[in-house]
Amino acid sequence: MKKIIRIFSITLWASIAGLCAADYSQHPEVDAFIDLMVNQHQFEQKQILGWLSEAKHQQSIVKAMSRPAEKVKPWHDYRKLFVSELRINRGVKFWNKNQQTLQRAAEDFGVDPAIIVSIIGVETNYGRNTGSYRVVDALSTLAFDYYVSIEKRESRKKFFTTQLEHLFLLAREQNQDPLSLKGSYAGAMGWGQFMPNSYRNYAVDYDGDKLADIWTNPTDAIGSVANYFTKHGWKKDQPVATRAQVGKDFDSQGLNKMRRPKISIADLETKGYKPVENYAKDSKAFPILLAGKYRDEYWLGLHNFYVIGRYNPRIKYAMAVYQLSLAIRERRCEFLESC
Repeated sequence: MKKIIRIFSITLWASIAGLCAADYSQHPEVDAFIDLMVNQHQFEQKQILGWLSEAKHQQSIVKAMSRPAEKVKPWHDYRKLFVSELRINRGVKFWNKNQQTLQRAAEDFGVDPAIIVSIIGVETNYGRNTGSYRVVDALSTLAFDYYVSIEKRESRKKFFTTQLEHLFLLAREQNQDPLSLKGSYAGAMGWGQFMPNSYRNYAVDYDGDKLADIWTNPTDAIGSVANYFTKHGWKKDQPVATRAQVGKDFDSQGLNKMRRPKISIADLETKGYKPVENYAKDSKAFPILLAGKYRDEYWLGLHNFYVIGRYNPRIKYAMAVYQLSLAIRERRCEFLESC
């Protein structure tokens, strides 16, 4: 019965979206947003109405959001999308080309260069795929016409409405036309795929030209990704994750919960997890289960694994970033014949 209600709800909201798609300035839910932009941020009402009248509903965005790769693909298939020979080799080239900037970022922010390179590789294939959707279309569609379920409606609406707010603020601050900005189907922008609020909070001008440009400038992108990680608690020179072996009667409680680790490795050992690598027993971690091609894989994610998850709160995503970083570092060491 619940499934039938959910299907009906999605169909109903999709129908509403179709009716409202012609002109977002006339959408029945935008009045409060317009009031916010005018009263709190001193925009002209005419300007906001003009931008929203140009925003277009994109049904392909709704479909893409409903089927993220992290959910629909098993780990062994998801991994192949990102930890590939192509991305590894391109990662080495990107590192070599931007070595000085990456070294400076490591010193300034304390973030592993391999992780910075890997994030940019996973997110945009080193700037090759930064997204083709107009950000205003993506965020308007998701703020006003995206309903996965009635239960999640308000949280989704709040998040994407906030992103639309920050998009217009960002455009004003950088003297950009918000109708010209391109990004992913979720509204993320640039080499590091920052959402508008992350752009405003964490993007940095790392080459000193007085513009934090992560759309076209790899130097600013590197500094911005490093800044994002350090602001979210990255611990310098600390481990990310380790494989683990499990006993027959291991405790499966807490598996794949992407939360700040609170259980020590010593306690996890009593629950049946034996880390392959020898880390301090008081290090905090959480257990991970991934579907390998031939057998299940067990891991322990430490604090820095959780920090990667602050970029995208999916276990498979964070693991792909981590494993790609290892592969890029190893290949680069082979290339240089030293490390």
